[in-house]
Amino acid sequence: MIAGANINRKRLNAKKYGQLLARALPRVIRTERENELMLAKVWDLMKKGEEKLTAEELELLEVMSTLIERFEEEHHPIPDSPPNQVLKTLMEDRGLKQKDLLPIFGSSGTVSEVVNGKRSISKAQAKKLSEFFHVSAEVFI
Repeated sequence: MIAGANINRKRLNAKKYGQLLARALPRVIRTERENELMLAKVWDLMKKGEEKLTAEELELLEVMSTLIERFEEEHHPIPDSPPNQVLKTLMEDRGLKQKDLLPIFGSSGTVSEVVNGKRSISKAQAKKLSEFFHVSAEVFI
């Protein structure tokens, strides 16, 4: 869900929202091309800055995001990965080294064991990793 999208539905101006819907024409996405077009529309809205979007634009953004999410979950499912593999991928994506995780794990030995899959990630560590990487703690458990 889009942050800030938890708007009061009564604040929506039906006429303005209808005009936005008529221009955007959100619909079920069936092809990669349709997905790309929807992503471009979302990007155009997001460039305005979320704090500058009207209630109607936020609602449209949430609708389009939901359609994109549905398409991508169906056509590009993310396979379940072992927690240490998720951690490795996140580290690689951000150019991090094992030493960058010392504040979370406390020792280089523990970091090494977790990254190499020789030790599981505790719930407390998963919570810290979640906050550090801005992802759900569930991916580490």
